[in-house]
Amino acid sequence: MDQVIRRINELASKARAEGLNEEELAERDKLRNIYRQKVLDNLRSQLGDKP
Repeated sequence: MDQVIRRINELASKARAEGLNEEELAERDKLRNIYRQKVLDNLRSQLGDKP
């Protein structure tokens, strides 16, 4: 998960500085979805819900 977060941050920095190309935008969206799903899974686990 640390690698996912690190890459999201790299892409965010690049987006602010110079913008992202189509491939990087797609990668960013994919990584954000992975991160979002992990957060939701963790929350469900803590609340005791089954996915």
